[in-house]
Amino acid sequence: MPNPIVYIAVGSESEDETEPESEGDSGETDEQNSESEEEEEGFIPVMESPRVLPEKEGEEGGGGRICSSAGEVGENSQGNEWNRGDIDGLFCTICMEAWTTSADHHVCCLPCGHIFGFSCIRKWLQQGRTTKKCPQCNRKCTLKDVRKLFASRIVAIDGESQKRIQSLESECISLEQKTAVLIKNEAEWRKKEAEWKGREALLQQQLHQFKEKTNYLEHLLDVQSRTLGHPPSMGGYQVPSLGQNLDSKFNGQGPFILQKELGVDGARLFDIDASSKIILMARRLQGLGGTHVLTKMSLVAPYMREDIPLLFGTKAVRDLHICPSGSSLALFASLGKKLSVLSTKINQVTLAYDLPAPAWSCSWDLNSSHQIYVGLQNGSLGMFDMRQNARPLDFVNGLTSNPIHTIYSTNNPTLPSGVTTVLSASSAGICQWNFGGSEQRPFLVSEVGNQGACISLAYCPSSDDIVASFRPRTDNSVEIASSQSLPTHALGQGVQGSHVHLKRVGSNCYQKLAVTCANVNDVRLPRSAVMNIENHGCLFVSGNELTCELVLQELPFFTVLQCLKSPKQPIYDVKHAHACDGGLLGCLSEGILRLYSNHALK
Repeated sequence: MPNPIVYIAVGSESEDETEPESEGDSGETDEQNSESEEEEEGFIPVMESPRVLPEKEGEEGGGGRICSSAGEVGENSQGNEWNRGDIDGLFCTICMEAWTTSADHHVCCLPCGHIFGFSCIRKWLQQGRTTKKCPQCNRKCTLKDVRKLFASRIVAIDGESQKRIQSLESECISLEQKTAVLIKNEAEWRKKEAEWKGREALLQQQLHQFKEKTNYLEHLLDVQSRTLGHPPSMGGYQVPSLGQNLDSKFNGQGPFILQKELGVDGARLFDIDASSKIILMARRLQGLGGTHVLTKMSLVAPYMREDIPLLFGTKAVRDLHICPSGSSLALFASLGKKLSVLSTKINQVTLAYDLPAPAWSCSWDLNSSHQIYVGLQNGSLGMFDMRQNARPLDFVNGLTSNPIHTIYSTNNPTLPSGVTTVLSASSAGICQWNFGGSEQRPFLVSEVGNQGACISLAYCPSSDDIVASFRPRTDNSVEIASSQSLPTHALGQGVQGSHVHLKRVGSNCYQKLAVTCANVNDVRLPRSAVMNIENHGCLFVSGNELTCELVLQELPFFTVLQCLKSPKQPIYDVKHAHACDGGLLGCLSEGILRLYSNHALK
């Protein structure tokens, strides 16, 4: 079993361990110290890893030997040298040869701690001297004091080097601490930099808002300067017989003025939530595949917007309505056979019903905020209660299989309690549905007469006015809803149609008040609106397909009050909302949403 390694710390001896030199030996000691200093300052040849050989491999004298002699080392080292301080603790300081672990040159030590080869220290102490001393420290000793060391290897640890190592370790720790401080400072600076960038972005946004407001005010000044003192233009002709009444009602102007134009690529439907000051649009994003989304846009400058992704399989949205009770909910019907409810607060679909056929229209119940209706492509109409997610309350088949493109929940006080009325429109005409009564099968509103194919229906709950739009029937006619991507028709491709004004006169009876001719689209299903302006009666708003204008007509006689210019593009959707600062009218055409404010109510 090999002997363990013995570590001996090399350092300066203390004064009390060293005996004072006698006067007789002072000269000899000085001479030896002088020779020792000369040896320490000089260099000795480099030895290539000297190895102590066992006794049987040594010379006949029995002592161990070194594998390579000093001469061989000198030849192989080619001038490389070691400082003597680098080899202290490896060689005997008397003969400058490596000691062995056995035989005559066995490693040994004196009481003072200095190490020598046994044969060397024995000769040193056997010299004819009266006082025996250590060759290095001159401490008195005898041959009996020599102790052999039994270790396979002896390594001397330099105390100064150890101190230097500790000093370097301290410096490393200090540098690590400084590095940590620098990293912390860098993180703080990065955080401050992010805060400054955020403040810069906020200031840029505020600057943009101020520019938007400035442009809007400049636009209002320009509109006022152009309209004050001039009679209204009605698409090239004057308002018949009611010109004086128009001046008295609207001070010589039309009731609406342009407030803002907004770019909305791919939008086909929208609705206005005046209480929350937002607009919700159904859009199809540009690009391959054309993803369908809902886009919420603020009505406050700078008109921030956010795209809301739809559930998988929803497909194109065909109808969209914000809840009139102000519950921050929106209802939309889609071709993916889904009727969905969206929360405009969290911008997520909170409820979705699977339908037996693609949905073309939807509506909120005017008397119950948790009841909703949906019109399907197969001509049937369904009623749902949002408190019951499992199945619909009722599904009723229509008179025909034509798609129901428009539905409205109506106020019908003549019906018994618990019975709700819904008006629907398809190419076959207008139908009334009574849910909750003994007879739920719909019936056709025959008072309209044979006007052609019904393409639009508008209803005002506050006044109970109904306006239906028609176009001539054609063989193999195909209805295409305005919510779909359609080719843009050139100017003048409209057909001569009609608008019919109706009023309810009983639980199931209607009166036709007026009929007027109109230029309507021959392919799309246009949208229209009836708005009740306080103290000024009802206005019917629709698009003129020939001139691409938004026409405002006073009911019941369809007297033209105002024609709002728009780009030479067909009008896709029209919505009106009552606001605290006046009514707001929205008109959606290809890529542009125009907002008109009602200055008559301000």
